[in-house]
Amino acid sequence: MADVSVLADVAASSAGNRLTFGDQHQALRLMMRIRHFEVRAKELFLEGVIKGTAHSSVGQEAIAAGSCAVLALDDFLLTHHRGHGHTLAKGADMGRMFAELMGKQSGYCAGIGGSMHIADVERNILGANGIIGAGMGLGTGAALAAQLDGKGQIGVSFFGDGAANEGIFHEAMNLAAIWKLPLIFFCENNQYGLSTPTEMVTAGASIAARGDAYGVPNVRIDGNDVGAVRQTMEQAALRARAGDGPTLIEALTYRWDDHSMRANLPAYRTSDEEEAWRAQDPIIRLRDGLISQKLLDEERYGLLRTATEEEVEAAIDWAKAQAEPSLADAAQLVGVPPLALTDALPKPCTRMLSYKEAINEAFHLEMEHDEGVILLGEDVARIGGIFGLTRGLMERFGAERVRDTPISEGAIATCGVGAALQGKRVIVEAQLWDFVTLMMDAIVNQAAKARFMLGGRANVPIVFRGPQGGGIRLAAQHSQSLEMLFANIPGLEVYAPASAYDAKGLMASAIRSDGPVVFLEHKLLYLGAEQAVPEERYLIAPGKARIVREGRDCTVIATLAMVECALQAAERLAKRGIDVEVIDPRTIKPLDVETIIASVQKTNRAVVVHEAPTFGGFGGEITATIQHQAFDWLDAPVERVGAPDMPVPYNDRLERAFMPDAKAITRAIETACYVS
Repeated sequence: MADVSVLADVAASSAGNRLTFGDQHQALRLMMRIRHFEVRAKELFLEGVIKGTAHSSVGQEAIAAGSCAVLALDDFLLTHHRGHGHTLAKGADMGRMFAELMGKQSGYCAGIGGSMHIADVERNILGANGIIGAGMGLGTGAALAAQLDGKGQIGVSFFGDGAANEGIFHEAMNLAAIWKLPLIFFCENNQYGLSTPTEMVTAGASIAARGDAYGVPNVRIDGNDVGAVRQTMEQAALRARAGDGPTLIEALTYRWDDHSMRANLPAYRTSDEEEAWRAQDPIIRLRDGLISQKLLDEERYGLLRTATEEEVEAAIDWAKAQAEPSLADAAQLVGVPPLALTDALPKPCTRMLSYKEAINEAFHLEMEHDEGVILLGEDVARIGGIFGLTRGLMERFGAERVRDTPISEGAIATCGVGAALQGKRVIVEAQLWDFVTLMMDAIVNQAAKARFMLGGRANVPIVFRGPQGGGIRLAAQHSQSLEMLFANIPGLEVYAPASAYDAKGLMASAIRSDGPVVFLEHKLLYLGAEQAVPEERYLIAPGKARIVREGRDCTVIATLAMVECALQAAERLAKRGIDVEVIDPRTIKPLDVETIIASVQKTNRAVVVHEAPTFGGFGGEITATIQHQAFDWLDAPVERVGAPDMPVPYNDRLERAFMPDAKAITRAIETACYVS
């Protein structure tokens, strides 16, 4: 039961409207615009004009109006699935808002994002979000970018009471506190998650009080008092602009409608409770206050209401007249335009580097070339990472750009995405690739989808990198090959260099890309021999395979550490007169289908090799492509070599038996070539 008397607990910090007449009039007008927008949006939803789902903020207008009045145009804002009010209060156009809700091309996100993802990048509204609490993590990254730029920009991340129980709340709060980020955490406590009262699922004195654990100043206020909201926001903004770090605000309010316009839930609130909260209507409270001060009368209020209604109807009429996007238009928004390769590949050289040294050199050269490149990860600064790939970077480029983070994979990854949305080029290290599973929301739901959901109006130049694979006895949770998880996500590119030369050139390409890249490095390659790597900067185009060894009898497509195993198998079979062609795709996505098909058409046989389990592995996609595009050239079924369907064992003998090797590849080639 959400008792309205809870507002009495915050009366001291929320008493009265602390606004000038002009501010009060402006706030009233804005709240009325938000209210009527939401009312009409619900009506349009019930009429079938707005489809899918949307979430109304009726009853919570004072928070949007009071808080956004403090923000400058350059200040950023991140909101949640109930974010129409915040977006309007930051200055978004009502017609384009309605157009987005209707799925129209002229909407803020080209009709692709919808209500839960609405954004206006030009006004630094970095997006609503359908993932609970995501805006807090993204906000840390946007705030980090602002801090690095040093122009006084601040931001606010709005979230609901339910999000305060997500892990990202704590991870982001901790990160913002230790780095003193210019970010305001603003909790709209509207008393319910979906149907469960907040008090039933939230431990402690209050959500605001949780800030004490992180040394973050915090306050609980009456969220239906627009004056209290604005005054509290002003104080938090002053702290942020002064470099004093984050503030946590919890505003008590109430949503009048159900969880979403789509919801058809059994009753979970009493009529008495709803009426008691409706009596705290922020619009009526402000209106009555103005009338009591003789600053407004009923006639002027009526004129204001009429003008608001006319504005909303005009916006609706405009939105209805707009065209819908096409599927072809939407497809163009998935990935960024290909990288313009202006640098010619260097000539062969004799200078030798290890795989690790080649990646490290790429970091040095790209960070020297572009001051916007930053690197985040656990232990990447002081010791250069546990495998040494970031060694020397902090000493050369400073702790501001090369940052040791808490052990908080969710915060690291979402911070990186937020900074990338604000124009930084971000490298995020997963200390061991298995830990990337704790970053999946940031990679899959945020980085991969941001450009698409925001209608192509945002880029996310970020590289997620780290060591994957087995072979050094790190057991099941430190040895996985997870490339297929990412290959199946539209919007991501997946790079997998197998040589030092490729590692340097592909890392440079990944950093310079305007879209998210998953960059896989195999632990065994860290231990490999030195190879010839040019000194200068160069790029290798993603989607261009490398023919490692030419042959005429069978094509072997292998990735990462399996490339060397395939070469060993090819050399063994060459002594028996079987000439094997070995292809390293270099990048799994985009995949160089043309080179693979041309090779199979020449050799008429194919073997696909990867370290991940065969079932569900990426080799199945390559096999299907060969069967579809080169079936008439095949003289035998495509053979696949991969690990068994089990986690990586710890025992050294079992680990060796688990991992594909030259013997297994040799047997597969023999099968394809009918050799017994």
